[in-house]
Amino acid sequence: MSNNSFTNFNLATELPAWSKLQKIYESQGKTLSVKQEFQKDAKRFEKLNKTFTNYDGSKILFDYSKNLVNDEVISALIELAKEANVTGLRDAMFKGEHINSTEDRAVYHVALRNRANKPMYVDGVNVAPEVDSVLKHMKEFSEQVRSGEWKGYTGKNITDVVNIGIGGSDLGPVMVTEALKHYAGVLDVHFVSNIDGTHIAETLKVVDPETTLFLIASKTFTTAETITNANTAKNWFLSKTGNDPSHVAKHFAALSTNESEVAKFGIDTKNMFGFESWVGGRYSVWSAIGLSVALYIGYDNFEAFLKGAEAVDNHFTQTPLEDNIPLLGGLLSVWYNNFFGAQTHLVAPFDQYLHRFPAYLQQLSMESNGKSVTRGNAFTNYSTGSILFGEPATNAQHSFFQLVHQGTKLIPSDFILAAQSHNPIESKLHQKMLASNFFAQAEALMVGKDEEQVKAEGATGGLVPHKVFSGNRPTTSILAQKITPATLGALIAYYEHATFTEGAIWNINSFDQWGVELGKSLAKVIGKELDNSSNISTHDDSTNGLINQFKEWM
Repeated sequence: MSNNSFTNFNLATELPAWSKLQKIYESQGKTLSVKQEFQKDAKRFEKLNKTFTNYDGSKILFDYSKNLVNDEVISALIELAKEANVTGLRDAMFKGEHINSTEDRAVYHVALRNRANKPMYVDGVNVAPEVDSVLKHMKEFSEQVRSGEWKGYTGKNITDVVNIGIGGSDLGPVMVTEALKHYAGVLDVHFVSNIDGTHIAETLKVVDPETTLFLIASKTFTTAETITNANTAKNWFLSKTGNDPSHVAKHFAALSTNESEVAKFGIDTKNMFGFESWVGGRYSVWSAIGLSVALYIGYDNFEAFLKGAEAVDNHFTQTPLEDNIPLLGGLLSVWYNNFFGAQTHLVAPFDQYLHRFPAYLQQLSMESNGKSVTRGNAFTNYSTGSILFGEPATNAQHSFFQLVHQGTKLIPSDFILAAQSHNPIESKLHQKMLASNFFAQAEALMVGKDEEQVKAEGATGGLVPHKVFSGNRPTTSILAQKITPATLGALIAYYEHATFTEGAIWNINSFDQWGVELGKSLAKVIGKELDNSSNISTHDDSTNGLINQFKEWM
């Protein structure tokens, strides 16, 4: 299988629609005024907003009308998607083909939320029964722990769960448990990912060994940082419980496929939850890695989370390109990145429960599309992955929104709001204030404020230019009815498929992550050098000097 077997081009700049978009940008795109476009087209909002209906009937509205596009731009972007064969690559992914070409693997996280249980094949094997079997195991285990049927070694109920992982094995569960905190029940959850000893030490201070369950999340059970933290947790547990190794089996479970290492650690392999090589880390929250989520919010809510994502999968595969919501989101990102030179993408949730959502999307976006080599092994001659950032509004409005409004950089932004709050306190006063900012920020970024308006407000002299806002800064407004498990699943799947669309247009492999390997391999070498006190001279002068100073001060 050649690295370029899923596409009929090498560089995106070879595609006729790319050249067409460049001409559109030069002739009208860079001077296009969204305000004027609204004046010219009374149905602009009607045409450029799309409503997604979830499996449970709930809705999410995606408003693209405040973006720097018109009918001609949208049409050319759709042409680009067709020429890049985005749908062909999409269909190959959903068929379980090895679209991760550099690792010769399928990319099949979509099979993890196949709650319709339709046959889905990888290498001729229907994986649906295996996925369903793991979910049934998760359901049984989570219900035993939550109900108190599962008890610790002294017969006490479990009260706390500590998930030990790193990367996707941490970011996904952390974000989802925070986002769905309203649905939490009888257990508290804690997450440890940093190899900095402070992270595990501070967590262990607040849990009781008799009532704590540790989840060790490592597919291979050899990930250095995770296993180091896991061993520290086990040593702490044994030191507090009489150093009886038999107690470990009642307080540790493994999210892994390495049965021998799991057993060697002391975990009963009946409490091992596996997932396949076709599950990438940043897509693993749908898998056994989501066990902490199921324990926290209950299995039924976890399944609703899966079904919400499945509904977006169905939309992505079945909806024509012109109305395909994730595809349009990805195409807009390409439009700004490659033609306007935008280097960043802001995601600002107007929802405190979603405060970790931007951090989760950072890995999804930047680990996926932070690449500079195409599937055909050529270096790109165009920009690829955007720098994604964000924080919850309205607090963010009082920090970096200054740059978004009046800075010299174009920052395409997504604003996310739920119409219904889980906490409608003070007669919904808080929610109304939150919503007023959601609507106002997007409007202000579009309309701006010109010199004439500033002067009419009483500003004079040198103060006038400081109060001018250029406007015409693009936003996508995403308005959900409520952040339920199904809604959150849908939002994540939306960004997954938008990210997929970007990578397909750029003809890069969005599913490997070789960029994280070099530092890890060098760290292993340096780790051994730190085990003795002698000075080293095997690296560059800066690294040698830093290591030697560290040894002296340690």
